Amino acid sequence: MEVVSCSHSCSALHQTPTSTWGLRGSGLGLGLAKPPRPRRSVVLCVGTTSGRSNSAESSKVRASQGFVDAAVQGIPSQKAGAVEKVVIQGLPEGSDSSAISTGFWQWKPKLTVYYEKSITKNSKAPAVLFLPGFGVGTFHFEKQLKDLGRDHKVWTMDFLGQGMSLPCEDPAPSSVAGEQNEEALWGFGQDSQPWAEELVYSVDLWHNQVQHFIEEVIREPVYVVGNSLGGFVALYLAASCPHLVKGVTLLNATPFWGFLPNPATSPRLSKIFPWAGTFPLPSFVRKLTEAVWQKISDPRSIQDILKQVYADHSTNVDKVFSRIVEITQHPAAAASFASIMFAPRGQISFQEALNRCQSQGVPISLMYGREDPWVRPIWGIKVKQQVPGAPYYEISPAGHCPHDEVPEVINYLLRGWLKNLESEGSIDLPFLEEPSYAEHGVSMELEFVRGGSRKSVNVRLYGSKISLWSQLTSFLNTHVSNSRVVSR
Repeated sequence: MEVVSCSHSCSALHQTPTSTWGLRGSGLGLGLAKPPRPRRSVVLCVGTTSGRSNSAESSKVRASQGFVDAAVQGIPSQKAGAVEKVVIQGLPEGSDSSAISTGFWQWKPKLTVYYEKSITKNSKAPAVLFLPGFGVGTFHFEKQLKDLGRDHKVWTMDFLGQGMSLPCEDPAPSSVAGEQNEEALWGFGQDSQPWAEELVYSVDLWHNQVQHFIEEVIREPVYVVGNSLGGFVALYLAASCPHLVKGVTLLNATPFWGFLPNPATSPRLSKIFPWAGTFPLPSFVRKLTEAVWQKISDPRSIQDILKQVYADHSTNVDKVFSRIVEITQHPAAAASFASIMFAPRGQISFQEALNRCQSQGVPISLMYGREDPWVRPIWGIKVKQQVPGAPYYEISPAGHCPHDEVPEVINYLLRGWLKNLESEGSIDLPFLEEPSYAEHGVSMELEFVRGGSRKSVNVRLYGSKISLWSQLTSFLNTHVSNSRVVSR
């Protein structure tokens, strides 16, 4: 573990990600124009480009006369009706995985950011920063760190107020006798500490956190990949700091965050609201938070939420579940949750951030799980309509967290997108070997091996022309799929 610019002690947080909390006592588009090439009529078996010499690498896969020698994968290739099938490589295991290292970065006094990284030995490899959704953290990108870290410089972090970036001291300690014990919730006192007087866990704070992390720790422009809340922050960052962002990938990004007006953009309106996420929490908020937190932090509630957001209920989410439960046991978690819920909106909206990225030529790609009950694919289609050159992949079955539910697919698509941008369009985007697909789109079946068994996922690449009928069909299909998931 490493500590970056940490002049203040925060020993309570210096632990491995799997340990328990000790605080409670225990703009490029779809590639450059090129001459059309004959459409491939074979099923392809695609490997990774980790740069390692491995007998399982795709260099041993040969295509000929409509058949692929996929013996290395152990899967016979075949056509799947009218839908072309592509066999992709599964996740690396054991020593084939890239090592993950952890660290803490002291951004401001008492504000320590936990991060993880997996760095290839190739110093010229592009840097990729993954930003998590609300309520999770770096652990949600373990499958990207271990796989993409073999040929990229991969980073991820916990947002302040979440995960292992929760404070190591009480921002508003109680002054009432008998309340200062290891079971007491932090942030419920009458007065805030000097370092927490202006602390609000808002999207503006996270935007600034990510900006300074790139400048001070990564120290080079990055591709930013964000899921849910992380997607909102990624787009916000790219819009305001395009010199730091080489491209943005949105994974079921939430198109809005925050309910209260921002004091910087709406100073008069913001004064109407007596509290906007600062410390200490007002008495009425404390009572409300205690009641709500008791319900949502219950392991049974967490299990129910995971069942909602993962479309394939055979997905192993034990580690995700245990880490979320662990986070809720931190004494600062409840007050941090209240601050997040009452924090003002960002200084710019998702739509404004998208407009800026488009005008500044920031490359955007979209990879959305079709069965997401929260951020329906229609939101991805709306972005695609505004930025026709942005590749939009709709994945099924997959829910709100496609990077964890079908990491094989997301990693494959991300690798292809990054290669396309790094090669300035000389390498095709995934599915765009046939030029006409850029306009009309295409659907394919991706097959891979997981745990010794074959799995397949349908992926649709939307073309630059999206009709109203396409939008309606996507909405209806999503509604039907979600109904089936609930009924299982």
